[in-house]
Amino acid sequence: MTMHMIQGVQVHGNSKKKRRKLTQKKLAEMEVSWRQHNKAMRRSNCHNLQYKTFEEYQAYVFGETKPKNKKEFKPYVPEESYQRKSPNYPSAPISKATGSIPDSGRKREPQQYTGDLIVGIGQMHKSNAVPVMRGTEQAKDIARMRR
Repeated sequence: MTMHMIQGVQVHGNSKKKRRKLTQKKLAEMEVSWRQHNKAMRRSNCHNLQYKTFEEYQAYVFGETKPKNKKEFKPYVPEESYQRKSPNYPSAPISKATGSIPDSGRKREPQQYTGDLIVGIGQMHKSNAVPVMRGTEQAKDIARMRR
């Protein structure tokens, strides 16, 4: 014989949930878990999810109450963006005659040695450039690879 639903009759069991009978050992274990739950909520900065009394925690464990959540969802509404007010400094005027900014962007003159003490540059080893001075024996020393 197969199990079919009888039309018009629905039996799903007892509609009221019965609370289990708790022994002293189970009560002690549940109290320890209550303290651990509160400690874990404090550690994770969820102070509003702690249970003040053991009876509240029991009701939560047995599903008689829903977990507390005092924070309500608030959709994000962006505020008007802040824009600092700064004065407007116009760019430098462009000269009509030359078509460029006057007195700026000039090329610097290259630096040149204009004295008469240094005669030239000698090369001692590979790329070691050494200045050769007038009136000394440096040129001969460099040629002989002397330091």
